Amino acid sequence: MTKNVQQVMTAQPKCVRRTTTVRSAAELMQGEDVGSLPVVEEGGALVGIVTDRDIVVRAVAAGGDVDTITVGEILTEHPVLVFPDDSLDHAMDLMAKYQIRRLPVVYDSQLVGMLAQADVAQEAKDKQAGQVLEAISHQEE
Repeated sequence: MTKNVQQVMTAQPKCVRRTTTVRSAAELMQGEDVGSLPVVEEGGALVGIVTDRDIVVRAVAAGGDVDTITVGEILTEHPVLVFPDDSLDHAMDLMAKYQIRRLPVVYDSQLVGMLAQADVAQEAKDKQAGQVLEAISHQEE
């Protein structure tokens, strides 16, 4: 029997709002040792995700002021996501297909967790995890 997302996700992940400055988001990423943060509205509804790459490409490289640019200006809306009851196999398929390392976990439009590549790799069978990690890594070549 395969595990589901809820069994291995990180519950109650740190998140930011659209109005958070890029610097504050980057500092939170550094403090939490994560490469992405879910972006939520008041009440916890997921509206997007901001990644370290978003910060570098859409703010820093574009010459923006990280103290005045907000997460809302650079976030990725409508991220690929999973639900708590989804299987890990399904999550791995999405990670490989879209070449992404982190998936927000949503229940009834509310953010309930984050599922990272590392979470999946620890739980998956070695061969299957290797194939997914290889597919995800192709984006960096």
